[in-house]
Amino acid sequence: MRVLVVGSGGREHTLAWKIKQSTLVEKVYCAPGNGGIAGIAECVDVKPDDITGLIGFATRNKIDLTVVGPEAPLAQGIVDRFCINGLRIFGPTKAAARIEASKVFMKDIMRRYDIPTAGFEVFEDSTAAKTYIKGLKGNFVVKADGLAAGKGVVVCSSREEGLMAVESMMEKRAFRDAGSKVIIEECLEGEEASILVVTDGKDCVPLASAQDHKRVFDGDNGPNTGGMGAYSPAPVVTGPMMDTIMEKIIKPTVSAMDREGSRYAGVLYAGVMVTAEGPKVLEFNCRFGDPETQAILPRLKSDIIELMEASIDDEIDMVSLDWDERPCVSVVISSGGYPGEYETGYEIDGLDALDNAKDICVFHAGTRLVDGKIITSGGRVLNVTALGSDIKDAIDRCYNAVNLIEFEGMYFRRDIGHRALNR
Repeated sequence: MRVLVVGSGGREHTLAWKIKQSTLVEKVYCAPGNGGIAGIAECVDVKPDDITGLIGFATRNKIDLTVVGPEAPLAQGIVDRFCINGLRIFGPTKAAARIEASKVFMKDIMRRYDIPTAGFEVFEDSTAAKTYIKGLKGNFVVKADGLAAGKGVVVCSSREEGLMAVESMMEKRAFRDAGSKVIIEECLEGEEASILVVTDGKDCVPLASAQDHKRVFDGDNGPNTGGMGAYSPAPVVTGPMMDTIMEKIIKPTVSAMDREGSRYAGVLYAGVMVTAEGPKVLEFNCRFGDPETQAILPRLKSDIIELMEASIDDEIDMVSLDWDERPCVSVVISSGGYPGEYETGYEIDGLDALDNAKDICVFHAGTRLVDGKIITSGGRVLNVTALGSDIKDAIDRCYNAVNLIEFEGMYFRRDIGHRALNR
């Protein structure tokens, strides 16, 4: 098989790395890829949102399967267009991808089908939203309706923060049309976990659980980011808890999407808060998580291509996955200043020392290959990932590897996995 991976981040590097291990795969391409992906796949200069260009490349190069990493092309309908052109692709249709592309759509589905989530109200007018906020007490959350690169969610501890969030989203249009509607919802208390499943629209097979660290600073402080690290499994998701999440959240959601005429096939990612009242949905995403994928896929022993093919062919009920029991930890190394302003173009040293390290992988996110050197090119630069005999061993091995890497201004959290250690 010839496989095309769409995207350029750490998630896509991990996907390309795992896909390349399949005995079914002859060659892997990535559009556009990055400096690390270039070492395992042929990178092609086509942007993820250039769907016409991707169709042309896939057709000319006889691509057998395309795997989409980021959410934006899915929301734009890449799956629909590939299928119309007779091209095989893994992921949800445009209609199904609304589960991430529109938080209002997602919340309405959960309300109609009694899927547990935070209480909420939807606003299309900023004055009405501000009036509602002035009557609230305690913590609450303001969310932009559309895609906002992980930055459209503000947890507010005061009315003033909420009013500023509404002003930013709806009046100053910080996220353009994505903020034309907002959701204001109760702030759930508990421990968060990431639950990813692969589905064919009828049956589901869960991947290993994970937990992300979204805040930029240690102790889960500071602004939200795309994710500063992750680990798998998440101890809060016990066997019985996973059963509850599957029965009360995942399966009802897949069934609801089918009943709504938007059958969902591909990866369904649920951000879940485990509360005292049970698990509740924070958000749904229509693709592999980033950086959760970097912590989950190194534990997967099964062939990922067989899993993706089963999703496309409505054969998920035939799939059983084999997992490495060891925990995995992935730490994001970012450019100094991320998620705010940051500088790029710095050479990265120390990667060679990890080339043959056992059970350690470095997945590139924001890098370029220039004259044989790896150069920083983004906010999140690298994902250093390690398997260990237990969570402490995985954390120690991961940070020992992180400490071998250097570039100007590099920053990383030093407490990834702290909740698992506390347990």
